Amino acid sequence: MKLRNTAAAAIVVLALAATSTACGKSGSPDDKDGDKPSGGTSAAALPQYKVNTAADVKDSPVFEKIKGKEITIGTKADQPGLGYENPGTKKRSGFDVEIARMIAADLGFDEAHIKFKTVPSEARETQIASGGVDLYVGTYTINDERKKQVGFGGPYYEAGQDLLVKADSDIKGPEDLKGKKVCSATGSTPLKRIKEAKYDVAEAKAQQGYQLCVQDLVNGSVDAVTTDDSILKGYAAENKGALKVVGNPFSKEPYGVGLKKEDAALREAVNKAIEAHVQNGDWKKAYDATLGLSGSGATPPKIERY
Repeated sequence: MKLRNTAAAAIVVLALAATSTACGKSGSPDDKDGDKPSGGTSAAALPQYKVNTAADVKDSPVFEKIKGKEITIGTKADQPGLGYENPGTKKRSGFDVEIARMIAADLGFDEAHIKFKTVPSEARETQIASGGVDLYVGTYTINDERKKQVGFGGPYYEAGQDLLVKADSDIKGPEDLKGKKVCSATGSTPLKRIKEAKYDVAEAKAQQGYQLCVQDLVNGSVDAVTTDDSILKGYAAENKGALKVVGNPFSKEPYGVGLKKEDAALREAVNKAIEAHVQNGDWKKAYDATLGLSGSGATPPKIERY
């Protein structure tokens, strides 16, 4: 979803930190130019990732092509807390971006040799298959249909459809939506799901992006916004004290790292990288400094090998 509406931008201040690099490491040293996450957390709270200079992924055609050069990683640019590009500084920030950085470091790429590329949802499979990106990390739900076209490492996070409401709202879950007005993105699965008869909403409003839905929520036009809880947590963090995520998800959306379907060696390397950074605490540190600013916790899911 693109951030096109300036009025909404004035309400939802998208200023989560982007990261830079330290000598010999890929990660986030102390912020030096005022581009810090909201909620009072400095960029220093983000982990730093030691680059594996001896990395080698045997039998991976993709790794062989990029070894010693740079890695291109596709992601989103308009999702605060997940994948966001500051329009002024062009710095990238968010949990998805941190997952991308930690994997890249394990594959031997420091920050200077990571090229982030904004890729919309509808172009993900094409970009992966064509080699336009080497990996894709951007709220990419693993499912059987997509596995027919691409490979997946992970999951590194399990999201679920949830609700964003005002801090003083009495809505505690989907069972409380009867007669309420709910907003989601045009053509999205969450919008389709919330229209189901069992939820009995008064109106399922479609907007061209979740930012516009958040604006509607703030001004009282709707009672709730619905999509993946990971996306909603970013908006809750940016509107701390005013909005909250209900925390009662009613679907499962395991996020994976997209890559070429036939590259089993790279898929396993990605899986091992995720596991390593869960075990050493980087996963939790990255979450706490991004999506965790919403006040909601999370547990890393188990890797699914296939």
